[in-house]
Amino acid sequence: MNDLSTARRRYAEELREKSRVRSPGLIRAFATVERECYLGPGPWQILDPASVTAMPLVYQRTPDADPIQLYRDVLVGIDAARGLNNGQPSAHALWMDALDPRPGDFVVHVGCGTGYYSAILAEAVEPRGRVTAIEIDPELATAAARNLAHRTNVQVVRGDGCTYDPGAVDAIYVNAGATHILPLWCDRLRPGGRLVVPLVRWPESPEEASASGMGVVVAITHREDGDTAAIISPVGIFPCLGAIDVNADRRLAEALARGATGDAVRSFRRGAHDQEPECWLHGDGFCLSGRAVPR
Repeated sequence: MNDLSTARRRYAEELREKSRVRSPGLIRAFATVERECYLGPGPWQILDPASVTAMPLVYQRTPDADPIQLYRDVLVGIDAARGLNNGQPSAHALWMDALDPRPGDFVVHVGCGTGYYSAILAEAVEPRGRVTAIEIDPELATAAARNLAHRTNVQVVRGDGCTYDPGAVDAIYVNAGATHILPLWCDRLRPGGRLVVPLVRWPESPEEASASGMGVVVAITHREDGDTAAIISPVGIFPCLGAIDVNADRRLAEALARGATGDAVRSFRRGAHDQEPECWLHGDGFCLSGRAVPR
């Protein structure tokens, strides 16, 4: 086994430990997929984590183009001028483990960037699974199509993941921040289907696409006896511009102020009902509730 293969395996084991990943398919994917093939030629720009909260973002250039330097839990600049990065692997490992991609699944990846995490999902759903990777940014979509061309189980779509209709799916992985959960995403989940989406606040103008919103990542599982839901982690992420709404932002602000830990969210309800004490986020046509689904 060469040094790069060893580095990928160690990287995957680091992510397993850091993010408590349960899925063997995801660990296999992180140990197999070549991250350097999705980030352009090196040297690469590595984000200084201390600058994320301090701003402006600060990047450190790798000393050379040896891809072994990418097999660490680091954010890598895709477009440093816009603060656009290939996201932190431990965060994606945590969120994708909540998504629970399984062999044979049809997964939709909204906001695929240059394709690295789409490739991770594509590997995790082998054999017979497939991924539709959606990216609204023309340059990123072109890069993703080029980078993923060798993966026969991936379709790259240049378009808006808020309006693109993939048909019935097993899982939807949203990598851009929304103020609310779109009905389309929920409508397309098969029984047992999973949705992972960041819910983030946008107190500034949503037209400022370089901004980063703060909030939480939520996972929903569609069940015939009632949809379960859980808050997975805090998050700071770019906007999902088709899923930003001023009124929804206000309601989300109120929910986050009430706290976003523990059993704050245990179920996902659709349809009209009066707001109850258990309603954590009582939205327009949906509700994230602390009430457990009856078993």
